[in-house]
Amino acid sequence: MLSPIASRIPHRPLGQLEAIVFSLTEGLIDRGFEVTLFATKDPKVGGKCREECQKGFEADTAIHPEVWECLHIAELFERADDFDLIHTHFGILPLSYARLVNTPVLSTIHGALTPTVLPVYQKYNGSIYYIASSDADRSTNLDYIKTIHDGIDLKPFHFQPDPEDYLLFFGSIHHEGGTKEAIEIAEACHRKLVIAGNILDEAYYKQSIEPCIDRSDVIWVGPMSLEMQNDLMGRAYALLHPVHTNASFDLSVIESMACGTPVIAFNSGCMPEVVEDGRSGFLVENKDDAVQAVARIKDIDRSDCRRHVEEQFSSDQMVEKYIRVYEQIISSEKREDHRPWGYYCVLSDEEAYKVKKIVVFPGKRLSLQRHRKRAEHWYVLEGQAKVTLDSRQFILKQGQIADIPRGSLHRVENMGTGILVFIEVQTGDYFGEDDIERIEDDFGRVS
Repeated sequence: MLSPIASRIPHRPLGQLEAIVFSLTEGLIDRGFEVTLFATKDPKVGGKCREECQKGFEADTAIHPEVWECLHIAELFERADDFDLIHTHFGILPLSYARLVNTPVLSTIHGALTPTVLPVYQKYNGSIYYIASSDADRSTNLDYIKTIHDGIDLKPFHFQPDPEDYLLFFGSIHHEGGTKEAIEIAEACHRKLVIAGNILDEAYYKQSIEPCIDRSDVIWVGPMSLEMQNDLMGRAYALLHPVHTNASFDLSVIESMACGTPVIAFNSGCMPEVVEDGRSGFLVENKDDAVQAVARIKDIDRSDCRRHVEEQFSSDQMVEKYIRVYEQIISSEKREDHRPWGYYCVLSDEEAYKVKKIVVFPGKRLSLQRHRKRAEHWYVLEGQAKVTLDSRQFILKQGQIADIPRGSLHRVENMGTGILVFIEVQTGDYFGEDDIERIEDDFGRVS
């Protein structure tokens, strides 16, 4: 799992993508999947983690984003053979590695594609599996395996049946983010507006937002912790999301509804997929319509807002949908070189011999087997192997060798905590994988 490194894992409200990756990773681990997360150095997840960058570069301006993004992505793809599937949420940079590895790559495209980045996705269309985060964000120039909406863990968001009378704007502040429009809607309704989020466009904030802020009608609270966000959203009369241009999936919309707070959103982008008009909020065409919608918020049952998220946008649903996609990809790829115990690559395949590099995962072992048409010679490169050879068992350490005669019963097992790597040289009359007679097997493949 490849995460962006702008923010640490998990992080909300600033790191929307990081929050999604965290929920997905934890959900997969809870269901028994082995997941290695490539993220910043201080993630708090239950699975394995590989990290190059010490912390998110938004938290430390001394971190050069391009340098550490390069190192971060390379760290994953240099280990690509360790995985059955690579799932990236990183955008365009990892796509250029996909054709250099045998492991299938799945890329979730978060948000609408701009003309500047679309050529990269087009180049690797067919080489990479694409997920759209909404139907509205799909490009007609790309093939998608599925649309999967982002989901949230509902537990931190507490349902609030009795709101106060203020309106809320929650999101990044920039010229296309809808902050100015939210102020104008609130002023027309004669209601207090609370603005929360981070400033992406300082000039826009200084010119269009700061002059409107006072201590009574328009209040600026800045970025917040998850606890503060939950409280502020839950007590709000409604969330304003007046984004005109290609409104992409925003977690704040479903987080608000999870607290029971209806959403008033411009009818653009993916908002019709997110807000159920008349049940969890209102879809409007302009600011005047939004003002009228505020007057109708009292008709919304706040418990319906919560149920809408439970039914459509929970992290559990998101995880289950991704699992089905993973299974579809792995089944269609049918990689002969990957097994439940590890994987191998063929280094040389000649008429008189065949050479493999074999990797065995910690705690795994191959089947107890024998070959009728070949002998084998093993040389351990990394780790420690427990070898069964007919009635004997012995340990092979790094740099040691073992000969496996034709027709002998044999098995190799990795009893360590790291990977076991060894070279296998096959000699004989035939080297096909069907020259394996399995006597015992941990994965139900007895001959």
